[in-house]
Amino acid sequence: MTRVAVIGGGRIGEALIAGLLESGRATKDLVVVETHPDRAELIGDRFGVRVTDSIADAIIGADVLVIAVKPGDVDTVLTQLGKAELDSDRDQVLVSLAAGVPTARLENKLPAGFPVVRVMPNTPMLVGQGMSVLAPGRYARPEQLAQVTELLAAVGKVATVTEAQMDAVTAVSGSGPAYFFLVVEAMIDAGVGLGLSRDIATQLVVQTMVGSAALLEESGQSAVELRAAVTSPAGTTAAAVRELERSGVRSAFLEALHAAKHRSAEQGGASDGHGGGSAV
Repeated sequence: MTRVAVIGGGRIGEALIAGLLESGRATKDLVVVETHPDRAELIGDRFGVRVTDSIADAIIGADVLVIAVKPGDVDTVLTQLGKAELDSDRDQVLVSLAAGVPTARLENKLPAGFPVVRVMPNTPMLVGQGMSVLAPGRYARPEQLAQVTELLAAVGKVATVTEAQMDAVTAVSGSGPAYFFLVVEAMIDAGVGLGLSRDIATQLVVQTMVGSAALLEESGQSAVELRAAVTSPAGTTAAAVRELERSGVRSAFLEALHAAKHRSAEQGGASDGHGGGSAV
């Protein structure tokens, strides 16, 4: 069984640990690095896995090394990994969940030829519904990519793209939950403005979103087809959609995603040594 060392016991690290255990991984095959005592105790008690504050200790016997820390802490982790004795007898691979950190930067901090897989996760991973997008580095082999894909499938869906597409991925799925929550927030506020209580408006909007997503996934129809099916000629939905189109909702999303992609590219350049990185 693959042994996994998760470096970082924050929300994303915890979500990954929970998903791996739920998918059948044994606690003995997981180790977590967490330097904050209270957080370390919580992780250990909640999941029954070994928790240590030493990266050098955690990577002993590990096949997959997962960096699950904030982008600003990646350099510290890489420095410690560089000082640690990576196991040359094991087929180890480094998996980075840190936003905006290119694979080249990770590879440059590790021994020559060390395989790296960069991942852009998103926050629905916390409820097992994440969208994780992988970009293999120069030295990651197909079987290692398959290994990482299997691990991340425990917390949602997985796709693979090239490194050059990761800024676009960040704009679409990495930042995507924020756009969704903004639309939900706006619809709830509009419902309250129409005279509904906030509790009722919230229930209506949230379940409509959940049900619509399930319908889109399970029906086999496109979003265009499903929207058209709801939009009767000269009906209430048609009136609402006309107002959204008049307000430029499509162009607003287009410009928003372009801005997010541009900012992701800026952060990637900063991560290569031209400034400070930051989270999504």
